[in-house]
Amino acid sequence: MLYIKTEDLKVGMRLARPIYNRNGTLLYERNSKLTQQGIISVRNFGLIGLFILEPAEPVPPMTKDDLEFERFQTMSVFTIKDELTAIIKKQEAKKLNSFANQIVKMYGNLYHKINFMQNLRSKSDYIYKHSVNTAILCALISNQMDFSLEEQIDVVLAALLHDIHKLSLPDELVEQEFRNQTIDENDKQYAIVKSELLQAQSLLQNQSVVSPNVKKIITQFHHNILSENELDRDQLLRGTKVLRVAEGFDCFTAMKSYTEPTSEVTALRSLQVDKRYEENVVKALTDSIHILAPGVCVTLTNNDKGIVIVANEANVLRPVILSFNNNTIIDLSLKSNYAKTQILDVMKTMDNRFVMSEDAVEKFFGMGAGVIKVELNPDVLEAKKEEVQEVVGEVTEDIRKAEEDSKKLLESEKNASKESAVDKLDKIDPFSEDADNADVNLDDLFDFEGFSGE
Repeated sequence: MLYIKTEDLKVGMRLARPIYNRNGTLLYERNSKLTQQGIISVRNFGLIGLFILEPAEPVPPMTKDDLEFERFQTMSVFTIKDELTAIIKKQEAKKLNSFANQIVKMYGNLYHKINFMQNLRSKSDYIYKHSVNTAILCALISNQMDFSLEEQIDVVLAALLHDIHKLSLPDELVEQEFRNQTIDENDKQYAIVKSELLQAQSLLQNQSVVSPNVKKIITQFHHNILSENELDRDQLLRGTKVLRVAEGFDCFTAMKSYTEPTSEVTALRSLQVDKRYEENVVKALTDSIHILAPGVCVTLTNNDKGIVIVANEANVLRPVILSFNNNTIIDLSLKSNYAKTQILDVMKTMDNRFVMSEDAVEKFFGMGAGVIKVELNPDVLEAKKEEVQEVVGEVTEDIRKAEEDSKKLLESEKNASKESAVDKLDKIDPFSEDADNADVNLDDLFDFEGFSGE
């Protein structure tokens, strides 16, 4: 799966991700083909880019949780836009608190990792989608750190509101802030940002749903702009520390107009070396989302490529890798191996949703259910060559099964959404602010031969 900027889209490219309207109705299925008119329309809509399947790439499997995540992202953008608009107009944001509670209910009580997937963005909705994603990450991280329910809601509210001042900034300043570039305090742009930030904080003072703790988290988050004095780490609220990590991770990995998105691996490394992000909070992030799970394909610093076969929960960047070059296993948790070979990045041409089954891993290592402990040396690797080949076969079979499951899921999506999507084909523009009233012919946007040809 590739991220393709809008200006580089070509006829025949296939969508890798589904598209929903503001009501959560599936409009475009994965595997729909772009037409020339579709490319023109996407550019007119202002989208930064699309996730596209490679020519020979099968449609990647998506779980029900994955589909619900993308659906929730889409619907949430319209909710937060309405609430932030009300605040700017000096009106009460009546649904803000219930919206924060909904995010905590869905993502603040999970006991398993999720696939955190970036959504399609345009310059007009970038801030809203960034706020929603940051709030979801805050809910996930705060759960790992055993926040109370009240603390969770506060940090999620702070995430939803922390960038409200950017809605009043010129586009070039918004982009500069998302680039994480420092604005000199003597620059006139600095005065503009500070003025809008103070104005936004004044608006929040009048919101009854915004607690003093939420306001303090936001103030601490923007302290470098509001004050010349540095804050000591022990002065920061736990919510501020969580917001920093969540906001940073989304900024790194989001679709951007000025560069390609950063992979989760590169983003994690950036968080780990930057002193602004506390180590325990970054660890809570990696305990919440999949980054290098079994089945993820990676490139290595020795120019080799491989597949993760055992994740490393203690240090996600040092898993056990099966090398594509010579079918040997490299346990990166061992210092001797890590000194010679490290993970450079995830493979950009592969989607990370291909996951090898636990049965295959357990069969190879003979550990049974539970925590897998790996202690390998060259002699063991030599003795297990035949078993390595068996693992390769298992991985291949898992991918085949994943493709079959994906086809079944696609068929289920078709049956569930065909009637509503067909009824709206002549009128719906999924990228407009009011998708229900837009006047766009979807037949001109995508090739629905596989969708309704039967």
